[in-house]
Amino acid sequence: MSTFYIHRYPYIRLIIPWITGVFCGDHFFDRSWEPFGSVLALGLCIALLFVLYFLKRHSLRWCFGLAVSILCFIGGWLGITWQLQHAVYSFPEEETVYRVLITDAPQVKEHTYLCQTLLKGRRDTAGTYPIERAAILYLQQDSAVTRLKSGDELLVSARISPPLNNRNFDEFDYARFLMRKGISGTGYVASGKWAKLDGMNNLDLKGIAGSCRRKMISLYRELGFSGDELAVLSALTIGDKTELSDSVRESYSVAGASHILALSGLHIGLLYTLLFFILKPVARRGNIGRAIRSVLLLILLWAFAFFTGLSPSVVRSVSMCSILAMADMVGRQPLSLNTLAAAAWLMLFCNPAWLFDVGFQLSFLAVASILLIQKPVYHLITVKGRIGKYIWGLMSVSIAAQVGTAPLVMFYFSRFSVHFLLTNLVVIPFITIILYAAVIMLLLIPLSWLQTVVAEGVKKLLEGLNFFVRWVEQLPYASIDGIWLYQSEILGIYIVGSLLTYYFMNRRYRNLLICLFSILLLGTYHATIYWLDRPRTSLVFYNVRGCPAVHCIESDGRSWINYVDTIPHEKHLKRMAANYWKHHHLLPPQKITADCRYMELNRQQQIISYHGCHICVINDNHWRNKTTVSPLYIQYLYLCKGYDGHMEELTRIFSFSYVILDASLSEYRKHLLESECKQSGLRFISLSDEGSVRFLL
Repeated sequence: MSTFYIHRYPYIRLIIPWITGVFCGDHFFDRSWEPFGSVLALGLCIALLFVLYFLKRHSLRWCFGLAVSILCFIGGWLGITWQLQHAVYSFPEEETVYRVLITDAPQVKEHTYLCQTLLKGRRDTAGTYPIERAAILYLQQDSAVTRLKSGDELLVSARISPPLNNRNFDEFDYARFLMRKGISGTGYVASGKWAKLDGMNNLDLKGIAGSCRRKMISLYRELGFSGDELAVLSALTIGDKTELSDSVRESYSVAGASHILALSGLHIGLLYTLLFFILKPVARRGNIGRAIRSVLLLILLWAFAFFTGLSPSVVRSVSMCSILAMADMVGRQPLSLNTLAAAAWLMLFCNPAWLFDVGFQLSFLAVASILLIQKPVYHLITVKGRIGKYIWGLMSVSIAAQVGTAPLVMFYFSRFSVHFLLTNLVVIPFITIILYAAVIMLLLIPLSWLQTVVAEGVKKLLEGLNFFVRWVEQLPYASIDGIWLYQSEILGIYIVGSLLTYYFMNRRYRNLLICLFSILLLGTYHATIYWLDRPRTSLVFYNVRGCPAVHCIESDGRSWINYVDTIPHEKHLKRMAANYWKHHHLLPPQKITADCRYMELNRQQQIISYHGCHICVINDNHWRNKTTVSPLYIQYLYLCKGYDGHMEELTRIFSFSYVILDASLSEYRKHLLESECKQSGLRFISLSDEGSVRFLL
């Protein structure tokens, strides 16, 4: 792009260094903060002085731009650092009494209720100390927990600790995810360890919004919505996805329609368009009318955000539409790259951690891609006829959005939906009609008989939508799964995409050579890391509590997971290790729960033999009080929950190189076995401390 072209979009020049600063601040947060803090504070002062100095010297305007960029970079760094620092808190190691406020409706889990809370203070023998930190508490299920709601205050006795990862290979960084959301700790509260404070119900703005959302769901139930139709309608209109089943989520994901289940840019955009059209007569009165329309749009959009529970995705989308409304009020182009960059910069200024939110990234990339390449794609084919132009216009928008978001979708979800064009061609008109019909249905509350008629129509539309999505899911090659991309590859793909876009805008031979060279470089890099990460014959032990397993991997991608328990928590293990399997291009592992004999693998009597390596799994007292003439040599002794003996008993039977302590062991047993290994001079690895380990064979 030429310099003149860049100067047309000043907010792009602000957002790029700001994003870079936020990313660097997040990356280096775990390092020593003191030197970074002093250097950044000094740099901030110097950059500010440079801005004030060069502001008056037109001949040095490039210095002014450089100083502003440095200022934005430091601002982004300091912003995310302050936000993460605020989430850090040193909790007592022992069980402590806390006074907590439930800030959101409790969510039902498998054995617990998840409660997002605000820790008001903690009590001990020395007194009461204020905390004012957010935490997630898991309350054991009982009849009393079901009556809890947002705004209730409790006294709980629990051991709360900062969020930690299991340190498995390629594991999702759940601890940093919670920190970015301002969550300082997590804890488990057993039945009888909490009590509700009488008369306490401190509903804040978010709590009131959540109450309104629950009333909306009750209204839908009264109108006859249930099952998948209720789940999809709740997700579309008020952003509540608690009713969505796993099968519905999977169907929409495979069909390439997951974005419609997240109340965000598409839905707010449709609402904005509807309100803009309804208020069009108001804007005909000149500048005053346009200002009144913008103010009404802001009020109505934020009222909608309030009634949908003020979820982050809705707040982001409404913020973007608010900037568009204000741009229209002052007579500027409603939607351009500049207003999009301005919206992103203002939102990251208020909350830098939004940069790492998947919805934020996908929303802005989709809109940016539509603004950049939708028109060129549309003009590739000349279509005649009103209906043909509408269909091709919708398809060109879908193609542009897919091009912009496909690399990120493949990176985060390891999936590419092949039939996305067909899906969006039908789903988007469906969604438009359903949302507008739902608005009419809600406005007809005074006319109950007519509201019931409209509700029946909405129900039929939802049934048709779900039927179509499931039909697309069943089509051949509906999705490509198991894709693995690196962060560096994602950056390279977007750089290549930007260079290609720039080439098609200028059509210069030099730009074409740069594009071809960048594609060659990216392909070479991908081939190199693909070869480095090829499957290798190895043994892997995972840090997954409640699911001890030995993973035997072949160099051709085949593998066998030897589960220790006859009824293993297989789903939990897959969730933890799926990224590692994709990273190393493994085929779906074969499940082993009993004795077996293969060419490469032999499992007999708790002893696994694989390529000459022997692993003895100890998960009961089978080997206690046994004797042998000479110790049986094995490489790895895998101790799991169920063994109540001591290391001395096992050393009389086995001669081994390593002791592997599984995460299923209690803290007491783990520390006892660790101390016995140290006293005997045995080498050991504790999975709960070290994370997953791999041994190459």
